[in-house]
Amino acid sequence: MAKKKALGFGYLPKESKHHFLLVTPKSPKESVAVYERFNWDELEVQQTGIVEENLKVTLDRHKWNLIKDSLTTSFNSRLKEEDITVGRFKIGHVPVERLLGKEMVLLMWAIEDSDPQLIPTALKNWSGLSREERWWLFTMANAITGHADDKRGWRKAIRYALTENPVDDEDKSQGNMFEMLYKNVK
Repeated sequence: MAKKKALGFGYLPKESKHHFLLVTPKSPKESVAVYERFNWDELEVQQTGIVEENLKVTLDRHKWNLIKDSLTTSFNSRLKEEDITVGRFKIGHVPVERLLGKEMVLLMWAIEDSDPQLIPTALKNWSGLSREERWWLFTMANAITGHADDKRGWRKAIRYALTENPVDDEDKSQGNMFEMLYKNVK
């Protein structure tokens, strides 16, 4: 069977218009931004849905550089399983399939206001979650605090749970993750 040719990371516009768009400016001093979009422009430069209301997160370039390789490895591994062409993060616009986008934004929310030294812990904790757990956490946070500037409640709990809940290298289970989230949301 031939591989499905996707745009960016797994995005197939003919199957769904819903996706996330990662925008990486040319200047390394500018932050990356992620928009949730429900349309696809047939132009090289996307315009529809790149508005303030659809902005999910911005992340400084240093933090982005610390997570992008892990995201690339994780996402490409899953795309290979599905016989979909692999992707890479590059300067400009990179569409990300909606479920992968939820996972990416969840990790970005966790580290957006954290000390960069906590990013390895966040990556371990994020990796220890199943896909479904990541989707659920994104959905819960997005329902209440899904805009880039809304960093309270679930967003704060996600940051604490992923950056301050150390994972034992020998036991990557997240047994107390949801208990910790619940405690931090109150």
